[in-house]
Amino acid sequence: MNATPYDPARLQALADDIVLNVRELAAAGWTPATSSNFSMRLDQRHAAITISGRDKGRLTREDIMVVDVDGRAVGSDHRPSAETLLHTQLYRRFPELGCVLHTHSRNQTVASRLFGSAGRMRLEGYELLKAFSGHTTHETTLDLPVLPNSQDMPALAAQVEALLDAGPMWGYLIDGHGLYAWGRDMAEARRHLDAFEFLIGCELDLHRLRS
Repeated sequence: MNATPYDPARLQALADDIVLNVRELAAAGWTPATSSNFSMRLDQRHAAITISGRDKGRLTREDIMVVDVDGRAVGSDHRPSAETLLHTQLYRRFPELGCVLHTHSRNQTVASRLFGSAGRMRLEGYELLKAFSGHTTHETTLDLPVLPNSQDMPALAAQVEALLDAGPMWGYLIDGHGLYAWGRDMAEARRHLDAFEFLIGCELDLHRLRS
C-alpha cells in the first residue's frame, strides 16, 4: 500500500487555517453563493484547495482537498475548482509562495467591469500602497491588471504568465468576475487582499464623485 504523498497532519493544519480565514471573508460578503476559491501550499509538489461548489461560509476540513502543482486531484474523487490552474501556476513559478486567495466582492466585480476595457486599474499616491510587499512609500504607482474573463483556463493562465514576466505583482482582476491575490503565507495574502479591496473601493468612490 502506497504511503500518502504529503503530510496529513500539515494538511489538517492548513485546512483549519483556510476554513477560519474564508469564513471571515464570507461573513464580509466577498464569497457570494458558492463562488471563490482558496488554497495554501502543502509542500513543493502539492497544495490544499477548496473543493468546487462548496458554500464558503460553512466550510469544514472536509471541504479542503489536495491537488498537485499541475492542478490534478490527489487522493480524492472530489473536483477541485475549475480555476485551480490559476493557483498552481503561481506555486510552480514562486517556490516561496504559500497562499492564493480568490474572492468576488461587489467592489471587485464592479471595478472589473468598469476598468476591463482599459486592461488595468491604476492605484497611485495612496498610503496603503505600503501594504504590498516591496512598496515602502506612498509615492508610487501600482497597476492592478484586469484580464478578460474566459472558461479556457490554460489560455487565461498564459495571460497571467505574461503579466508576471513583465514585473512583480500581487494580484489581478478578471472582468465580470473577481480578484486574485497572493502572498508568502496566509497573513501576507490577506494583507494584500484587504489592501486591494480598500483601494478598489476608494477608486470606485472617486469615480462616482467625479461623474
